[in-house]
Amino acid sequence: MSDADPKVPHRGHELLDVLARLGGSARNAQIAQVMDVSEETVRRLVKTLAKQGKVERVHGGTYLRGSQDAPMYSGALEQQPKEKTRIAKGVLELIRDGMTLFINVGSTTTYVAEQLRERRDLTVVTNSISTVASLAEHNGSRVFLAGGEVSRSERGCFGRATEEFARQFAFDALVIGADALSPELGVLAANPREADLTRALLGNASRVIVAADFRKFTALAPCIAAPLEAVTDLVTDAAPPDALQDALDRCGVATHLAAKSGRITTRTPPPRDKGHSNTNHKTLTIPTEVS
Repeated sequence: MSDADPKVPHRGHELLDVLARLGGSARNAQIAQVMDVSEETVRRLVKTLAKQGKVERVHGGTYLRGSQDAPMYSGALEQQPKEKTRIAKGVLELIRDGMTLFINVGSTTTYVAEQLRERRDLTVVTNSISTVASLAEHNGSRVFLAGGEVSRSERGCFGRATEEFARQFAFDALVIGADALSPELGVLAANPREADLTRALLGNASRVIVAADFRKFTALAPCIAAPLEAVTDLVTDAAPPDALQDALDRCGVATHLAAKSGRITTRTPPPRDKGHSNTNHKTLTIPTEVS
């Protein structure tokens, strides 16, 4: 961004630069983290910049006026912010200091990354630019961007190079979003490259945590990212329909319900049949504290 416009304050230019680095849009919480200021300061700057025609405001976020990628923020990231925050807090309860995580691109996982700022000394591998912005060099955490072809509209990297880089790591948990959940087919994605990446990493993780809001129970998507047998945990904001819940139980998936009250209730699946094994469940060890 040019510094020649005298109408834009210095901090305003900084905010515009941050938005440009994040692909044209970001949640205000992320902007505040990158600029190391309060969200109230960001809101004041955004209000000024909006009056000057530099940015557009949406619920909890901001995007550059004229950005080709603005619809993403006026769409998925703006929808159900309270529900996604509750889900993100539910995921936080499953993560301990010092863990090694993979976090994929997605609107709900963007909220998860913000909540994970409460944890220390994480090793995070991600293909999400938003996750990098939230967690890099914070609380002793190390963040690795799995490089590859960058998709500006999805704020992330995809492709063979991304998969090969991420597969170097052994993960305590994969934290993934979903475009849809199917009792028969499992976790579904709209982007085939995102599905490819998830499938490539399933064997590298002790735990596979799916963060998905209730709308995904009836949604449709064309690509299989993970069968339910590979999933260990679903964190959501509403009880799944009976058919989906039955499938989750059969596959040994723990369902964590993030209620409006802030309570997280967990439905523990019944023991699996001996002939229906899942190595993710068998090898799962989650320390109560990491020093």
